[in-house]
Amino acid sequence: MLRKRYARWMYEWETRLTTRDENRVVRPLEWGFEWIAPFLQSHGLAAALPDSEALRDNAATEAAMVRINELLIRHSDKFFGYERPTDFRLEERHPELFPTNVRPETLAKDAAIKQQAAEGKIPKALYLRFTSPERTPYPENDQVNARWYPAPAHRDPKRPRQAIIVLPQWNADAFSHNALCAIFNRMGISALRLSKPYHDIRRPTELERSDYAVSANVGRTLSACRQAVVDIRCCVDWLEEQGYEHFGVLGTSLGSCYAFLASAHDRRLRVNAFNHASTSFGDVVWAGQSTRHIRTALQDAGLTQERIRALWAAISPVSYFDRIVSEEAGGRDKRALLVYANYDLTFPKEYSLQVVAAFRRVGFNFEPRVLPCGHYTTGETPFQYIDGWYMGSFVYRAFKALREEKAAATNGTVPAEVAEEEAISR
Repeated sequence: MLRKRYARWMYEWETRLTTRDENRVVRPLEWGFEWIAPFLQSHGLAAALPDSEALRDNAATEAAMVRINELLIRHSDKFFGYERPTDFRLEERHPELFPTNVRPETLAKDAAIKQQAAEGKIPKALYLRFTSPERTPYPENDQVNARWYPAPAHRDPKRPRQAIIVLPQWNADAFSHNALCAIFNRMGISALRLSKPYHDIRRPTELERSDYAVSANVGRTLSACRQAVVDIRCCVDWLEEQGYEHFGVLGTSLGSCYAFLASAHDRRLRVNAFNHASTSFGDVVWAGQSTRHIRTALQDAGLTQERIRALWAAISPVSYFDRIVSEEAGGRDKRALLVYANYDLTFPKEYSLQVVAAFRRVGFNFEPRVLPCGHYTTGETPFQYIDGWYMGSFVYRAFKALREEKAAATNGTVPAEVAEEEAISR
């Protein structure tokens, strides 16, 4: 009885949080082939694009997009590949909130931050900027932005330099997850808090929310995901240039999807924290409470959950579970945390449990953790502190293990945890 009452209370709380923003816009279905055409054309795959006659037939158009997804999965190393940027630079400026809702309390907070900056009460911060390899019609979106949190120099000069890339949730403001980065600094780990495509300073002026990252425009959503993944990998490139040796990625919600796809295509990302995860991009959009406005547009066009799943298969983690444990991705060398919530209405629990089962099936090295709340309530007290503890303690232990591994390799000894694993296997 108590469990049912708790569940009802949690679902009601979660629903209140997911429905309080009234600026969600229902935009009609668009296939968006023009968003993916540049990649296909530059890689000799343009034959997959529908001709003008096929575009007049909805069934033929949908079939063409499904075939393109299948093609992208087969060539995912190219789809999530890129040319290394040449314009890395650090920019110093006052932090801004870039809110995504119009609630009075949020607008008041934004105004207060701007006033404090004008009065010199907020120090300037450092931001890594560079041009994304994935180009879009929005110049502001193509300028990647990552707030830089360098850890103080360690007293041991032989200690390997370690860094993590942090990606907050969909529609996060520019302050979200900054506290985590400060915590990682205290562990001796530097952090880049990455602004995802169409978020905060990268958001086109025509938008109040980060709608173009996930929308009823199928091709644009594919492009946004590709851009996010290559941006993460470019951040690792820059960190390497600064002398860092060990790299991790932490993503929440949509950021978790981006983080997984990046790790599945980059062996350098050895520490992985997936804060809320699901199998299929389409399942989350269809079944999630916070994407109900997108589902409305898709349903109005006559689509179903199964068909949507196929239209976004190329950006779904389920398509790459085997790849992330492959030798190509450095799977045996990776460590992962998977956090999910018992009362999640945005990433429904059934899909998160499918991720747990899949990770176990492929033999991925991961730790599952369960939150007694929902998706949005993860950001509320006390759950934000439980979630923070899960992520912080995992990141600390995972990077410590990498340091011990390097020290053992240097000294010609076997790390304690490796020796224990070998003893168990014998």
